[in-house]
Amino acid sequence: MALLALSWLLGDRERAERLLSLTGMTVDDLRQGASNPAILAEFIRYLEGHEADLIAAAEATGTSPVALVNARIQLERQT
Repeated sequence: MALLALSWLLGDRERAERLLSLTGMTVDDLRQGASNPAILAEFIRYLEGHEADLIAAAEATGTSPVALVNARIQLERQT
């Protein structure tokens, strides 16, 4: 679910640039972190801080904002 939301966000240039700018991450960091539960959890936490993006990501991936937040909680438990 986190990977789908990340893919959605990276598909939008403006949102992707904001993510990279605010987090200091690079595209390579995201690629390398795509299998890291801590990185994926932080990405969802980033979405939580931008409610409009959280809602849009949930809609685009066929889920709900609550499900994304629950996914973050599960990812954090894996770290």
